[in-house]
Order: sequence, then structure tokens, then C-alpha cells
Amino acid sequence: MANRPEALTDVKSALGEGPLWLPEAKQLLWIDIEGMCIHLYTPSTGARRRIPVGQRIGAVVPASDGRLACAMQRGFYYLDMRTERLEPIADPEVDLPGNRFNDGKCDPSGRFWAGTMPIEGEALTGSLYRLDGDGTARRMFGDVGCSNGLGWSLDETVMYYIDTSTGRVDRFDYDAATGDIANRRTVCRIPPEQGYPDGMTVDREGMLWVAHWDGGCVTRWNPDTGECLEHVAVPASRVTSCCFGGDGLDLLYITTASVGLSEAQLRDEPLAGCVFVYAPGVGGMPAHVYRTGGKPQAE
Repeated sequence: MANRPEALTDVKSALGEGPLWLPEAKQLLWIDIEGMCIHLYTPSTGARRRIPVGQRIGAVVPASDGRLACAMQRGFYYLDMRTERLEPIADPEVDLPGNRFNDGKCDPSGRFWAGTMPIEGEALTGSLYRLDGDGTARRMFGDVGCSNGLGWSLDETVMYYIDTSTGRVDRFDYDAATGDIANRRTVCRIPPEQGYPDGMTVDREGMLWVAHWDGGCVTRWNPDTGECLEHVAVPASRVTSCCFGGDGLDLLYITTASVGLSEAQLRDEPLAGCVFVYAPGVGGMPAHVYRTGGKPQAE
């Protein structure tokens, strides 16, 4: 693996997001929000699959019953991978048709966290929600501009969170037993000349990898000191998210977007919308699973 990001496939998304490594299938999953679909790719064989979902989709997580749980424009859904059938779980913003769900992840205790944002404009109409195992969606806080990256510390006492509109990575005290969060404060601020913080993942040393929308890079941060440890240039300006995958969870998969770029920019960025793969020299953690069928319990 080269020491710089390389395109994984020639599949290009309008708004690629939400990369997720599926270890049993040894597949990479990502979504195209504006393409309203899920992509699956098997690196060992080059096999591809595309699942249309009929509405904007912001995040996908594995569920304990073998299905996927999805945060979509019109709420939370289950997706049966075999039949491609969607089953609604909850729509906490049925009264806000101008919003959609964006990024999301599961916490260590099996709750699905995902936030919303306006489809158009910059009003602070978004919120962060927590979907418990019994299918109840709880609003954790509002006044969100663009709900994005999530992650948890290795000792399960901290939740990291990005609202792109703030230009910050924040942290909360997190209670794994109850799912409660408190005491929001700033981990770091992304310099405006480096774009805007988007998706995020945590490596096995507890450091944060942050994607930079309009910044053309991913960066690695120490959440305890706020120090930027590494800057990795990506050959696409609109970098959206990243996750660890591969057999050893030692590859960083990076999603990007082409939406909103001018014709001149697209000529300058022929790989915009591709998924990239990079060997960062550190591994990551497996994705947490949404625990269905009841209230989740702490491990």
C-alpha cells in the first residue's frame, strides 16, 4: 500500500459518506447521500453491489439481528440486505420536512446516534438523536447546523462530536450505562484555510481522524491536548469521512464528494467522489453494532 491515498475503485459518488467495514463479509460499505443508494465493494475480488433506497441516506450501521440500521431523510429504518426491503423504525422529525439525517454511528453499548441538518440553507434547525434498542428516538440537543462525525474514547467515558457549522471537534462526558451526555467542550478548532470538519473515526491509540470538507485532507488529532499529529493530503477537495477496515483494521478508507464543484474544479479533480484507501501505520477499532430488541445495556 502506498504511503498516500489512492482511489479504491472507479465508482464515483455525488456525495460519498458513511464508510463502514463489514468484517464477516470483508466488504466496504459506503453511501451516496444525493445518489440515494448504498455501495458495497469487496476489495479481494473487486465485486460491487449498489442498493437504491429511494431517499437521501445519511448513515448506516450494522444491527444485531443481521440487518442494517439506517438514518435517512425521513427517519430511522432497518434494511434487509438480502431482500433490500426497508422497514421504518422512527421518524423524530416528521414535522420538519426541510431537514434530513446526516452522519451517525453506534455507541459502545449499542445505541444508534445520528443527527439532522437542513437540506438547504444554514439555519440551525438540526438536532442530535439517540435511537435506543427498543426503537425509541430521543432528542439529545438542538441548534445544530450540520450534524456530522461521532466517536467514543477507548475507555468509553467520552463522546466526540462534530457540528460542521461550528468548525470544531467537541467532546462530551458520556455514560455508557445510561447513554447520557454532559459537559460539552472543545477538543480543537479546524483552521478555516483547512476547510470544515466533516466525518471522523477513532484509532486504536485513541486519536481522532477528521475529514476536511473543502480542505482536501484528513488529519489526526490528540483529543486530550488538541494537537494535530498528522496531515494527509487527499486528491479531492471535498473529503467527507473515513473509517478503518481491512483484515487487520489497518487501512483507512476515505470518502469524498463531487457535488457542488464547478466544471473547472471537476476537471482539476478527476477523482472527486471516489473512495480512497491509505495505510496510516496505525489500526482502528471495529464498528459498534446497533443492539435491537430492547434497551441496550453497558458492557
